[in-house]
Amino acid sequence: MNWDRIEGNWKQVKGKMLEQWGKLTDDDLDVVAGRREQLAGKIQERYGCAKDEAERQVAAWERTVSDDWFDPPGGGTRRPH
Repeated sequence: MNWDRIEGNWKQVKGKMLEQWGKLTDDDLDVVAGRREQLAGKIQERYGCAKDEAERQVAAWERTVSDDWFDPPGGGTRRPH
């Protein structure tokens, strides 16, 4: 997944991040505001892990992001055809 897409849909992605990293707070994610490096730093801080481990976790999580997490262009909800 393109990180620019994640950053552009930050409000939608925040809930998924809280599922993955429960020690992060809404305030943490507001500070991160879609910036990948900031996210790794907050994970490192909250979980007490090394920078390379935090980066690995972000990269692994990033691979799980799918298009169905995001609203379709123009807003609204998707309807099956």
